[in-house]
Amino acid sequence: MQNSMINKLKGGIFGLLVGDALGVPYEFHNPEQIPPFEQIDMIPPKNFRTSYPSVKYGTWSDDGAQALCLLDSLICKGIFDLKDFSDRVLAWYTKGLWAVDNYVFDAGIQTSWALSEYKHGTAPELCGNVRPDGKGNGALMRVLPLALWHDGTDEELVEDAHRQCLITHGHITNQVCCALYCLVARKLLSDENFDDALADSVQNLRSIYKNNKYSEYAEDFEFTLRPDEPDIWQGTGSGYVVDSIRSAFMIMKTASSYEETVKQAVALGHDTDTTACIVGGIAGIKFGYENIPQKWLGMLRDSDKAEKITEELIKIKL
Repeated sequence: MQNSMINKLKGGIFGLLVGDALGVPYEFHNPEQIPPFEQIDMIPPKNFRTSYPSVKYGTWSDDGAQALCLLDSLICKGIFDLKDFSDRVLAWYTKGLWAVDNYVFDAGIQTSWALSEYKHGTAPELCGNVRPDGKGNGALMRVLPLALWHDGTDEELVEDAHRQCLITHGHITNQVCCALYCLVARKLLSDENFDDALADSVQNLRSIYKNNKYSEYAEDFEFTLRPDEPDIWQGTGSGYVVDSIRSAFMIMKTASSYEETVKQAVALGHDTDTTACIVGGIAGIKFGYENIPQKWLGMLRDSDKAEKITEELIKIKL
């Protein structure tokens, strides 16, 4: 049982980092521009024009760096502390904290605006509403460490998933997507198959949102995510947070290995690094660290830093 949990925890962290790094060269390309499925790899085919020519292959982006900022904060503080987490995300943005080579090469518009507000003294609870209707996937891409670390109730996990959004992506839709994703990840840690994990998480979140204090969340959950609508879990790999979670869940419903999962994410095109990061993390839990291709783990840059903090997580959990 202990080895199984270690495999899942390491799979979650390295699954998101490897997925992120795999997707970086293909970002912003339409699906018809992506190489054939069997040619999708950490190093794209020679005739493929990569999105970041100056970035070495095997480099995770803002997705992985912010996820590690979250994990670092949770381990250091022992609770979710919004200010501490916000300080670390700002340190990523300004100094390259947890970025490979301390080099920040991919920061979203909303994240940049929000962190600029925070740098100039705005409370973290307010920064994520600098664009009130902003529904990008910048909070969803980094939230998985919270589910891996958390020992509280489902409602406490949901509350923290909501709050970690606030520094950059405060809209309720972002918060709801992060809450559902964390509940699914928790179910996968308990060895549920994906379809059952999703169905149970939908019902758990619906039950939590019955509390009157969550009335606005409940409305968004039912009318924006529409979890009971037939075939709703379909996505196109865009940066819209609802499409991102639908894309991830669509892939998880059919994929039979970690490699297949993240390659399907890249094949969607568009926001390839983030889609592969989001689905790669939960695929890493489901299939385990041992199922992540060794060639990709070997190419992951700064993996020693990721290994060290993952070991700290494992010590806490076991």
